[in-house]
Amino acid sequence: MMAAILVREKPRQTSDDGDATVSECNASDGESGRWYGMEQALQPHERTPQLSSVWLGSVEEGMEHEVKMKMENGRNYRTGGRCLGEDRPSGVMINSAKGRHWPWSGSCARDTSLLVGLVLVLLHTVKVDCRAPKEPYYGREIGELANFGHGIKGHVYAVDESTLFVKGFAYDGNAPDAFFWVGNSPRPSPEGYIIPYPEEYSGREPPVLQQHNNTDIILKLPMGKRIRDILWLSVWCRRFTVDFGEIFIPPGLDVPKPRVLPEFKRLAHGLRSSNISILDAKTFYIPNLHYDGAGPDAYFWVGNGSEPNIMGTKVPNEIGSLEPLRGYQGEDIEIQLPGNLTVYDIDWLAVWCVEYRHNFGHVYIPKDLDVPPALGQTKIAPPWWYKPTTTTTSTVITQPTSKPANVNCKELLRGKLNVMWEVMDDYIVIELVGRIQEDQYMAFGISGSHGHPQMIGADVVVAFYDRRQRRFRAEDYYMSSLSQCDGKLGVCPDERIGGKNDVEILSGDRSHGVTRIKYRRLLQTNEAVNDRAYPLDRQISVIAAIGPLNSRDEANAHSHTGTEVTVDDVQIDFASKNDHTCTDALDSYREENGPEPWPTRTILGEKTITARIGPTGGKRGYTPITGHPSWGIAWYMNDLLIPEIYVERGQTYTFIVEGGDEMTQPANFHRLSPSALDELRRYHPLYITSSSEGGYGQLSEAKRRRETVYAGVEYDADGYAYPTAAGRYCEWKHKTIDRSTEIATFEEYKKTLQLSCDDPNGQPAYLNWTVVEETPDLVYYQCFTHRNLGWKIHVVNAGETSKISGSHGLYGSSSSILLYTLLLLALTPTWWLVARQPYRGF
Repeated sequence: MMAAILVREKPRQTSDDGDATVSECNASDGESGRWYGMEQALQPHERTPQLSSVWLGSVEEGMEHEVKMKMENGRNYRTGGRCLGEDRPSGVMINSAKGRHWPWSGSCARDTSLLVGLVLVLLHTVKVDCRAPKEPYYGREIGELANFGHGIKGHVYAVDESTLFVKGFAYDGNAPDAFFWVGNSPRPSPEGYIIPYPEEYSGREPPVLQQHNNTDIILKLPMGKRIRDILWLSVWCRRFTVDFGEIFIPPGLDVPKPRVLPEFKRLAHGLRSSNISILDAKTFYIPNLHYDGAGPDAYFWVGNGSEPNIMGTKVPNEIGSLEPLRGYQGEDIEIQLPGNLTVYDIDWLAVWCVEYRHNFGHVYIPKDLDVPPALGQTKIAPPWWYKPTTTTTSTVITQPTSKPANVNCKELLRGKLNVMWEVMDDYIVIELVGRIQEDQYMAFGISGSHGHPQMIGADVVVAFYDRRQRRFRAEDYYMSSLSQCDGKLGVCPDERIGGKNDVEILSGDRSHGVTRIKYRRLLQTNEAVNDRAYPLDRQISVIAAIGPLNSRDEANAHSHTGTEVTVDDVQIDFASKNDHTCTDALDSYREENGPEPWPTRTILGEKTITARIGPTGGKRGYTPITGHPSWGIAWYMNDLLIPEIYVERGQTYTFIVEGGDEMTQPANFHRLSPSALDELRRYHPLYITSSSEGGYGQLSEAKRRRETVYAGVEYDADGYAYPTAAGRYCEWKHKTIDRSTEIATFEEYKKTLQLSCDDPNGQPAYLNWTVVEETPDLVYYQCFTHRNLGWKIHVVNAGETSKISGSHGLYGSSSSILLYTLLLLALTPTWWLVARQPYRGF
């Protein structure tokens, strides 16, 4: 027996006196049955559903068809029902019709409230699940294989239109020519054909079936065949035409199918696609994907809620990488959800900039999915252009890290690997933070000998990102010798040498080239040989290394240069509190093998300056020039990417601002919801500030007090700051994708851009700034609503602009350069020109 809430969606027959009634329906056997249930509707403006009838009671398992319900705030409930046949089960049906109330109640409103409360209590009690299938889910169940010989056993499911799954398959392997065999004859016969297993094989003929004992097997129908084309599955001996086991496919079997979704919503950075498909519970197919690649920290992103938000999860790209997304130009790709996530766990798929919390576009996931399970039948092949990445060397830009309270942190490898730790009860919790490539590991553990770094006898944990499994991993290792693991000796995972992995991974993330993996293990495990205890009464020597992974995703030999392995004795007291000696922010680095940054442009002697929006120039532009992370767009002043501007005290300068004026509520930006902040994507008022980052509108009052604004911001009667320079929106956009990495000069890069203004008839804003004597030597032009769009303004005394050396780079507007050249020619003495003529003799 099981509790039931039965929902009625057919029109209800009601007696004139309002008594409880039932409705007629057709039972599965074709006979007239009775419909018992609950009918209710929820209008968008109503707080609670108005119920008209509810069935409370129990039903025999197997008597009813599953009902699907959808319960979300502010949306209509989905209704369903069950036809129970002639025999009504025990229970009570309550039906309040035509506004009548119950005998013990004094009003209809009270009746409704009682019904709502009762139904909600029952929903909570029976835990109605309206979305995800019951776990474990293998697809549409077909049944058990019949055994006629050789120990055939297994439960068969239809995964999708062309895939079968056999759970727990068994076969003794003694027949000489046995195969999985399907066909459409009335019974298994020689007229069938082979389903190759394994699917990939060498040679002309599929291999014969080997011995199996409780093996899970995926069978892909060959030659484009579908389950609807076959009548049975058999384990068949082709040589002796013997059927060892069989199962018949039910006629009209409704198998799970992929689901087609709309395209990505187009919000920013040229993101668009054709209709997206859910291939199985973990796999998305995204055709015709376009994205300019200019987002600094953008990823495929999934999560819950009515719209994309910061509480999401990164999804690896089509090659299993968690690097920020590159540009796409009409490509068809497939991506898979990481870990245990399925499409039933999420509400949306988006392209999201993590650092700036910006949604470039998204698509919603329906609630009524019936897609194939993710059993590994969907293979994602890497694109034709993909080759494994190679390690690049890097130069660290040292930035002191603040010393947080109650956090232990020690630098293990200069600029490459830090370790953080904390003791919690019987566990040591460790977080490794490493600047590594995705095909590298980071290792940390207790040295094989106290007092110096020794690999032999060391007990370490190797942590890395597994591209194939699309998850972060931390594996327990023991080092018996300085050689590759052979299953007995060497640098071996404990599991390969008879031990177990005593490490429990807690979290993992990769951003800006930095991998963070947190794990824990017992201070003292039960493995005396492979594991060493973490003492809490003294310091102990530790070792660390980073290096490449081999084809088994195991630690391979690292270099011994001193930059990738500890060469000095490093000791840690794991019982310490607030032992924080880390000095480098590992995400602040520049790749030596990366492209050369473009030189900084300079605007000199200009009194009128245009301000528009444009791309950041990737690894040659904003970030390498400023040392700050970028938001994917930046200011183009006089159509130059973040030039340094020189102004004189006492002079007035006019900025013609075309950064967008869509925002209608300028106050309290730091309190806005993600959707409201998303609307700011085309709203970039210009202001002059002491901050090298900007974003005044998003700051708290405490942070605003630490910033000085020189122009572009005023205050209303309530004391709220608002920007004054918000004009129409004009943006330099990529004609295709971001090609900054392959273009050596900004001038050539600009040829790949085109200027686009939203409203040709719109008006720019004008920011007039008179530079007072008290203005400091260095200020910044920035965006009021977003951080890190602008750069430097150098403030000099009157008349000093003309003395500035050309070593800064003279890049004004083309008219300024022409005037400057003509001025030089006009002032050049005639005798100098004559003297420069070549001597021709007589």
